[in-house]
Amino acid sequence: MKLLKLFSSLLISLMYVFSNANAADYTIKLAHNGPEQHPFQDGALAFKSELEKSSNGAIEVQIFPGEQLGDEESTSQMIKLGTLQCAIESAGGGLAPFVPEADLLNLPFVFDDVDHFYRVVDGPIGSELAEKVETALNAEFMGWYFSGIRNVWNDERAVKSPDDLKGLKIRVMGSPVLIDTFNALGAQATPMSFGEVYTSIQQGVIDGAETDHVDLLVENFYEVTEHVSLTGHMYLGAGLICSNKFLDTLPADLKEKVIDAAESSVSVERAAMASMTGDALKQLKEKGLKFYDVDLGPFREKVESVYLKNADNVGGMAAIEALAKQ
Repeated sequence: MKLLKLFSSLLISLMYVFSNANAADYTIKLAHNGPEQHPFQDGALAFKSELEKSSNGAIEVQIFPGEQLGDEESTSQMIKLGTLQCAIESAGGGLAPFVPEADLLNLPFVFDDVDHFYRVVDGPIGSELAEKVETALNAEFMGWYFSGIRNVWNDERAVKSPDDLKGLKIRVMGSPVLIDTFNALGAQATPMSFGEVYTSIQQGVIDGAETDHVDLLVENFYEVTEHVSLTGHMYLGAGLICSNKFLDTLPADLKEKVIDAAESSVSVERAAMASMTGDALKQLKEKGLKFYDVDLGPFREKVESVYLKNADNVGGMAAIEALAKQ
């Protein structure tokens, strides 16, 4: 009997050793608010694949899409506290509440095209904003992802001029600039978590929102809306950030591997966004959504007050002018 117990104890010990032989020394939880079909997930998976390979399994990356760990403002706070290791945070929802200057990127009609957007975020302005994020959230800023060109849509009527927005409740992120923008255009700007948008439209809490084509498709918003106006009012940037409280626990070589994997994931995410945008537009049209070209002149005139009201918070008119010249 003693021999049997000894054998059983040895067998259990061996099972424990083998089951943990390949266990990671460190675990990174990475959160973002997009579904698994979103380009954010492509970037996250690239980060996971490279890091787990380059660290020889010493670091495991667990991805939590779709606001599983909370909305962007909540996960940014978790990064700051060190209770979450990494997250993808948009300039509008996750960064602006902590870094007012991040709202510079959220100003309406401030970018001419995608190339202009990348020149800004990959240049001195993007670097300066990244440093402010690092200070505010006690984090390492790994790079700028792109979350698309945003347009306004609703389930009530065609919007071809600012007058058509009057009375419509439009969901926006918690960015003061976005709230001011849609109020200036005549809508009722309604901040709320991204995860609440679908049911809020179903229940009549809001009439619509503003997103890019990819979000409109992968979040199934086409099921609860009909009219899309091609305003292109905003190019949404998002930062991949990791908590310094976590990074400081890593040996220097592993910390460098985290940084390298995160930086290389940026090009993967951007390429995914570029390839998915056109395909999403095609699918949305096939699903019956109505798209409207608009004269942007009246929209631009309506939001001039937004620049003046928010200039001091985003670094002054000099910062706005510098962005425009990039």
